[in-house]
Amino acid sequence: MEAGTATGPVPARGAIPASGPTRPRGGRLGALLGRRAFWVVAVLVLFGVPVVRSLLRQAPPPPPILATLEPFTLTDQRGRPFGTKELTGKVWAANFIFTTCQTMCPVLTQKMAEVARRGRRLGPDLHIVSFSVDPERDTPQRLAEYGSRHGADPHKWAFLTGSLDGIQRAVVDGFKIGIDRRKTSDDFWDIVHGEHLVAVDRHLRIRGYFEASAEGMDRLLETLGQIANEP
Repeated sequence: MEAGTATGPVPARGAIPASGPTRPRGGRLGALLGRRAFWVVAVLVLFGVPVVRSLLRQAPPPPPILATLEPFTLTDQRGRPFGTKELTGKVWAANFIFTTCQTMCPVLTQKMAEVARRGRRLGPDLHIVSFSVDPERDTPQRLAEYGSRHGADPHKWAFLTGSLDGIQRAVVDGFKIGIDRRKTSDDFWDIVHGEHLVAVDRHLRIRGYFEASAEGMDRLLETLGQIANEP
């Protein structure tokens, strides 16, 4: 054997030396994305957190029960008897107006039209009731004309009149809404009355009095939605 010649085996021409173990492409991130457990945890986080937050969110307290209305029967704008018998099982909003009023009553009627419009999502459960505090002059025909001018659906919005005693019992004794009538001439009465809107539940219980303001309207509609979903 010639001097200087290597005694070990000579690699074959073109052979590639063996290398160490290879890492998956993408490094650690790629390995993580390839694991089923990672995706299970990701799905739980993405969908579970909103559910937990929803469960932990405190529901608003139910509206208080302020009073229960006594039975009454008046007359609606179609000349039909209408009262607590027809309203039992309904969620309803009430207000108090008279057709010759030129100050606040048109505003109150517009607010009730807004309640009817925004409360459509409650479906047939919602009813609107306007009590005339001038029943001697507000006949069913006059109330029908008044309601028509304001776009009221007579199947969903009742305008009620009756005797003075009947209105007194329903409005003053029942709703605790004041009425002050002062005769100023032979054919004119100065009538002052409460201007709140009232929410009433399916069991004829008063659940709130609300001002005819933007904030009051929002609170009234929120209350109607709450009591509509009560058992």
